[in-house]
Amino acid sequence: MQNLTTESRNPRSKDIDQLNALQIAQLMNEEDAQVASAVGRELGNIAIAIEWVADAFRNSGRLFYIGAGTSGRLGVLDASECPPTFSTPPSMVVGIIAGGSKALTTAVEGAEDDLQQGAIDLQAHQFSRHDILVGIASSGRTPYVIGALDYAASLGAKRIGLTCNAESEMQQYADLMLSAVVGPEILSGSTRLKSGTATKLILNMLTTGAMILIGKTYGNLMVDLRASNHKLKIRSQRIVSEITGLSVEEANTVLQQCGGEVKTAIVSNLRDVDADRARQLLVDGGGQLRRALN
Repeated sequence: MQNLTTESRNPRSKDIDQLNALQIAQLMNEEDAQVASAVGRELGNIAIAIEWVADAFRNSGRLFYIGAGTSGRLGVLDASECPPTFSTPPSMVVGIIAGGSKALTTAVEGAEDDLQQGAIDLQAHQFSRHDILVGIASSGRTPYVIGALDYAASLGAKRIGLTCNAESEMQQYADLMLSAVVGPEILSGSTRLKSGTATKLILNMLTTGAMILIGKTYGNLMVDLRASNHKLKIRSQRIVSEITGLSVEEANTVLQQCGGEVKTAIVSNLRDVDADRARQLLVDGGGQLRRALN
């Protein structure tokens, strides 16, 4: 542990308890500024990971995140935001945290040290060789995560390790490593800080990048969103209006005729077909709006 970057002391913050509030905020801001460049150094591997995830999705596979503590919470957060953003079923991106749902808000002591439980939790979700596993551990040594990666290997599933240390035990259990080395935290070992920020950035890239590759967007518009609240309904109308040239009121009418499905409404209007035919054109185009329109 003493050799891990995430556990080492940051010389810039050794007297942090003597700083005032503004100085603390300035120091944290300066340290956080290093995070984006640390993630940037891993972009080549992140791109590979995005392709792997997209390929899994195209072949009816699922993306699993697994982690403990902050790492687990960030995985669950990213997974939970995919259904409303991309209209995906909850089973398509799954976040698992050591200790179960209770651990999202309360520390479950010792959960991260259970080498077997990670595999057990994956089995509960019928994890298979068609799925892809991202093991998240800032330290790169969490037994719960390593046990899960080892189980995934036994099934022949692809495994990605996400850590904030250059050299870690996780390397032996992953097919691909994403190592965003952000340097020592301002509070030694508090990986909810820079390490957590780097993890969040990378998870955003994995799901967003993969969803774009499988056709969940049109340009930078989220055409596969699920209008589950008033804000998203308004956004759906605006997107249909912007792409088709219809007024917002006309866009709303087409959306209602198409069951609230944004892509279906756009194809229906621009190809002058009914909702069922529009859905078939989307199927024929592999879910890609551009292909369906062409």
